[in-house]
Amino acid sequence: MDLQLFGTAVVTLFVIVDPPGSVPIFLALTRSMDFRARNKAAWQAVWLSFGVIVAFAVAGGQILKYLGISLPAMQAAGGLLLLLVALELLTGKQDDPDSTATSNVALVPLGTPLLAGPGAIVASIVFVRQGDGITDYVAIAAAIVAVHAIILGFLRFSNVIVRVLKQGGIEVLTRISGLLVAAIAVQLIADAIASFVRQYGG
Repeated sequence: MDLQLFGTAVVTLFVIVDPPGSVPIFLALTRSMDFRARNKAAWQAVWLSFGVIVAFAVAGGQILKYLGISLPAMQAAGGLLLLLVALELLTGKQDDPDSTATSNVALVPLGTPLLAGPGAIVASIVFVRQGDGITDYVAIAAAIVAVHAIILGFLRFSNVIVRVLKQGGIEVLTRISGLLVAAIAVQLIADAIASFVRQYGG
């Protein structure tokens, strides 16, 4: 296994996915869950993120090419979805029990696009394209597994934060998380627009 490639891939994916930054968002979206349900949500989110990233690492280039989807278009779509999530967090719509009863927040938006977002998907596709031989592919696969193990550790540790902050602290954290998610969404959309301009603007 190429240890240098492994290290590069781990650092790159860690920075993009940002497990520490995912904790407040995870807490905000699972604030109405008990200890066991929150642990289950953490596992579901990590497994979905892992599956999505592996799928795109293996066949992402072919999938996007077949569907005629550009990487900037995927970035813009992820940004718009995250913007909707941010609005729900900022307006308190997540406080309504009926608003979470019809969907599993562990899958959307936690698993994707917060964890397995456009940045992580594009990075995995690029690493595989640059890979040369089985040792490189093993290093990339090991990096993806390692990063998701780290993510799971951070999300499981979030239960300790819940005990410290209590309900009032989580309420404040929810609003702050909304601002952070909105900023991430706007940045994704801005990057996508910039890419479109560079690609089609001449």
